[in-house]
Amino acid sequence: MEADDLKSTMLTMNPTVIVPSPILLWRSKVFLFIFWGVVCCKIGWDSVMRMSADVRDLFLYEAFLYYNPLLLVTMMVWLWGINLWFFSQSNVNYAKIFELDQNHLTHHEIWKCATWMTIVVPTSMTAYLYLYSCGEVSLAASQPVLLYLAVVIILVFPFEIFYLSSRFFLLRTLWRIVVPLQAITFADFFVADILTSMSKVFSDLERSVCRMIHRQVATIAWFEADSVCGSHSVAIPVVLVLPYLFRLFQCLRQFKDTGEKATLLNALKYSTAVPVICLSALKYHVFPDKWTNVYRPLWLLSSVMNSSYSFYWDVKRDWNLSNLILRCTWTYKLSAHLRHNYLTVFAITALEIFRRFQWIFFRVENEWSKMNMKPNVHISMSTLSTEEDKLLNSSSHDV
Repeated sequence: MEADDLKSTMLTMNPTVIVPSPILLWRSKVFLFIFWGVVCCKIGWDSVMRMSADVRDLFLYEAFLYYNPLLLVTMMVWLWGINLWFFSQSNVNYAKIFELDQNHLTHHEIWKCATWMTIVVPTSMTAYLYLYSCGEVSLAASQPVLLYLAVVIILVFPFEIFYLSSRFFLLRTLWRIVVPLQAITFADFFVADILTSMSKVFSDLERSVCRMIHRQVATIAWFEADSVCGSHSVAIPVVLVLPYLFRLFQCLRQFKDTGEKATLLNALKYSTAVPVICLSALKYHVFPDKWTNVYRPLWLLSSVMNSSYSFYWDVKRDWNLSNLILRCTWTYKLSAHLRHNYLTVFAITALEIFRRFQWIFFRVENEWSKMNMKPNVHISMSTLSTEEDKLLNSSSHDV
């Protein structure tokens, strides 16, 4: 009796545990997310307005160079999360398609990563603008450097933290793309195709890292076009062309393994991007009259060929997934001598990433459909063989 009384007394003493609803938590997170975004915008705007007019545009261009690649990568991660959410809702087993292990990331983890990227990258950019406007040039210069170092460390961190298996899968796939000495898997060419849509991102990353290595961050030393990190550097077209060469070599490897002529036609599509990039880069390394009379017409011709063939391939091979205007503007992005229009190029790159996001839906669903058809074909062939055996082994035939 006393034990029952003690138990009832303890129950009355324990307060009811109140758990906030998931909707309330979600709204709170969204509010804090938006609030932080407004704070960053306000601090960044005030910092820019404190700069003199002659420095403001140049400094904004430099800040944009360091942070726009990571912003575009963040956008791609958000869109990839939407892709995975759609696949999970549509019962498309993307883990089986990409041969992922049981620890693969779902759309929830992808969106979590994208959220942190959306917070960290603008925060670093805001700190960069604020510190520079306050005269703390060395501290300002350290902001993009620290951010880039953090990204590299997280990617290669060899311990069971930050989704080790997924990071290892990504790094292994990138290595297989760079060195296509083995049979090409679906994940190999899938990621390589995405890299072609982000070639401008890698070009800007190379420019940023170059300036960090040569200690030109938050300085005007790099504004000389012919300097080692200037806009006339040969490294720009080299980095731009690499994703297309990787994809070209993959197609050649696929032809070697399968003998399908379609892979050669696909290789031809990627090869048409090479003259566009190389001829554009020649503008800064030849005499002006030679550029105007010889190389510029060749560049225009190669641009038309690249856009036309890519458009044809998209319509005939990739389920009508194309837009001729986007294809033409994407050629604009590949041209190094037009990169000074950085806001226009940024918008075009964002549109291309969005086009690739749409392409992913159809490409993965198509692969899933083919995987589901194979067992059915096998069953049908087995059934046919069984029926043939019955007919051949039958001892009674009616004539």
